Amino acid sequence: MEGKVKAVAKELNNNGIHFETKLQQEEESVTQEIQVKCDDKISEEEKNKICLMRALVEKQDPSSKEVDDYEIRRFLRARELDVDKASAMLLKCLKWKKNIAPNGTISASEAPNEIAHNKMFMQGVDKQGRPIAVILGARHFHNKLGGFGYANSDARAYIGALSILQDCYPERLEKILGVHIPYLFWTLWKIISPFIDNKTKKKIIFVENKRLMTTLLQDIDESQIPEIYGGKMPLVPIHEA
Repeated sequence: MEGKVKAVAKELNNNGIHFETKLQQEEESVTQEIQVKCDDKISEEEKNKICLMRALVEKQDPSSKEVDDYEIRRFLRARELDVDKASAMLLKCLKWKKNIAPNGTISASEAPNEIAHNKMFMQGVDKQGRPIAVILGARHFHNKLGGFGYANSDARAYIGALSILQDCYPERLEKILGVHIPYLFWTLWKIISPFIDNKTKKKIIFVENKRLMTTLLQDIDESQIPEIYGGKMPLVPIHEA
């Protein structure tokens, strides 16, 4: 892919007036969009690499035109601004999305068993305004047994979920707090952890039961903490939220 990046760069440089004009035309709208959405401005280096990456990826997958600059930047940041690696990562993600959801979304009728478990909740925000998701691992069953035990120890599912997070939604995850972790999980963790990249692994924190509320309150206001963890917000399944 390195050769393709160089070819795109050469093409852009050979057409320097158009390239510079395009940046100038987009700069104002990009700045306005940043001011509305957040205070995190895209640097000049990132702008140039976004433009280069966009030209490269669009040649291989025209659907990438729908991906905005912020999303492209996330892939770049996940790969230390390496255009080659970020482009490969984005192309792989786009291919996965087309396979997993050809119509763009997955309807409730396509996942009735998973929904029936009531294991996923998404409500409330942390002190920085980031949305909070709650997943009750004990409600995940890959067979008909109950309670947290081997029935919930679905290593393939956990590895798959973490792979999707780190490979298809880079720079979206701020932190994972593991609470009320049963002893059995640590055996499973030894199987899962080698499949997690270091950046994602550093975001996973296992909380001691005696420090649960203290730890949660560092990032989340009591009004946004679920009642089951000592807060004031009742849990509502994601499909009912």
